[in-house]
Amino acid sequence: RTGIHSRHIAADGELTSHLALAAARNAIADAGIDVQEIDTIILATTTPDNTFPATATTVQAELGLYHGAAFDIQAVCSGFVYAMTVADTFIKTGQSKTALVIGAETFSRLLDWTDRTTCVLFGDGAGAIVLEGQDGDDKRGVLATRLHADGRHNQLLYVDGGPSTTGTVGKVRMKGKEVFRHAVVNLASVLEESLAAAGLGPDDIDWLVPHQANARILDATARKLGLSPEKVVVTVDRHANTSAASVPLALDTAVRDGRIKRGDLLVLEAMGGGFTWGAAVVRF
Repeated sequence: RTGIHSRHIAADGELTSHLALAAARNAIADAGIDVQEIDTIILATTTPDNTFPATATTVQAELGLYHGAAFDIQAVCSGFVYAMTVADTFIKTGQSKTALVIGAETFSRLLDWTDRTTCVLFGDGAGAIVLEGQDGDDKRGVLATRLHADGRHNQLLYVDGGPSTTGTVGKVRMKGKEVFRHAVVNLASVLEESLAAAGLGPDDIDWLVPHQANARILDATARKLGLSPEKVVVTVDRHANTSAASVPLALDTAVRDGRIKRGDLLVLEAMGGGFTWGAAVVRF
């Protein structure tokens, strides 16, 4: 029913920073840049190594970087789209030249393994991209982003703990049917909104790269937009819902297997607890 065939669980002693660092190194190598060119690291995660400092600073130190900014963003499953939007804004306003954006989670450590409504859905993983400011008019890169949140619904998907409440990490709790209903409506809406901001429409999309929550949400969102299923990158079958890591993992998979090519128009989208949701239109 979920479309999940396999997933990955971090080993004992394997931290979110370890996964984030591996993804970061892969992204830097693929970008073909010197690591010292990076002046901003934004790490989207719900499962930091520690309450503080930011896990991004651990990644920064391990990369041998001692300049620029490094910080975490917490928007659960929407975290990578939020982080990408912040990085894009930093670049366009001159705050940053080259940004490393990471989504990384050890989400299995928030699971109640006796709760079958949640424990079957999530896995661990990490993905990353490099965004670089360049002069020119080739119309590549981030064309438009849109972010939203509605805290009235935070009890539909949440963790029942935290430093300020229980003093514990807590476990994931979810009302699946209600989350599904909101997800389909919100994701279709923000996709259309972000495309309109870029002066484009659904017919212009080459690839939809969605948050990998479950197969039913992906199918329903595509139908609502009138998108062919062949245009949707689906990787939930191989790594389950990895929260903030889902979108970059799906992007990485489709780039590496040759589906996504230079010049393709992508829409990245996600919705997570809070609720938070957002989309980014990208010319690859």
